[in-house]
Amino acid sequence: MKRELTIKNDESELMKVSGFVEEIVDELGLDMELAMNLQLVLEEMVSNVIFYAYPEGTSSEITLVAESDGKELTFLLSDKGEAFDPTMKQDVDLDVNPMDREQGGLGIFIVKNIMNEVTYQRLEGKNLLTMKKFLNK
Repeated sequence: MKRELTIKNDESELMKVSGFVEEIVDELGLDMELAMNLQLVLEEMVSNVIFYAYPEGTSSEITLVAESDGKELTFLLSDKGEAFDPTMKQDVDLDVNPMDREQGGLGIFIVKNIMNEVTYQRLEGKNLLTMKKFLNK
């Protein structure tokens, strides 16, 4: 299975991401818990690109590719925004009171804990974030 979605870097496009994930979950017959986790991961990472990768007022495309061989599911998120490697972000210390914690980073922490593998590359002016989930079917 291989699917691709291209959206604009606009908050209103997040509904398309949700539908994209639902189609994949249905096609692969994934359980509800995994489906909800994948929705969370992709909405979080696509939202980060929409809100932080481009200067305000800049329009660009974000591409999301999903591939599965039945044993693992891989998502590749690519954009031409500012270079940012979320895998280098220090994990949030959950023992610190949220009011005392530096803002941001919780979404990336969640993504790294839900997915089995998260890797980043910057190639030819593009951010490429690969997220893999092993499927226990």
